[in-house]
Amino acid sequence: MKTITKRLLNNFLVGILAVIPIVVVLQILLFIKQLLMGLFGMVHGYSNSYFYTALVFIISFFILVLVGHEIVRKSRPLIITLFETVIDRIPLLNTVYRVITKVISMFFSSDQTIAKEVVYIEYPKEGIWVPAYVTNRYEDKYVLFIPTSPNPTSGFTVIVDKAKVVESEMNIEDATSFIVSVGVDYSKAKEMKHLP
Repeated sequence: MKTITKRLLNNFLVGILAVIPIVVVLQILLFIKQLLMGLFGMVHGYSNSYFYTALVFIISFFILVLVGHEIVRKSRPLIITLFETVIDRIPLLNTVYRVITKVISMFFSSDQTIAKEVVYIEYPKEGIWVPAYVTNRYEDKYVLFIPTSPNPTSGFTVIVDKAKVVESEMNIEDATSFIVSVGVDYSKAKEMKHLP
């Protein structure tokens, strides 16, 4: 009886772990759908016309394409510069906006001055190695963000000496996948041999 219960519980847990990625993706899709439906309802509530509502969404789409094109071409369109000028004068929002902009730039920018490296560091104690994002550096000091599993947006920011880190061939996407999958998706597993 114990073996049957154990096997059923094991199969149940395996089933849950297999379904979690599907549920997460569905939740994201439902959130996006709900957001778009809310926007659609709000715009339609003002105009009370499907034609004008569709027109607003089409114009919004092309404005976002234009903004994206300007960012790729010049890196700072006028509308965003004006928005940032206004945000800079609002005490709490300017800090939140600046931090969010820098984090997004770290992950998606093609700017080579923004560090996008992944390294290994001994944390929380010697002999335990974790991947960390290099977010900044000054001379022989590294500023690292050590993400926690399975949510890579939470973690710790530390400053360490360059001698304390071990270089990694992982990029940001590889490290994030490793952290979210709690180590199951580890494309650079051969690097473990190089850790002291």
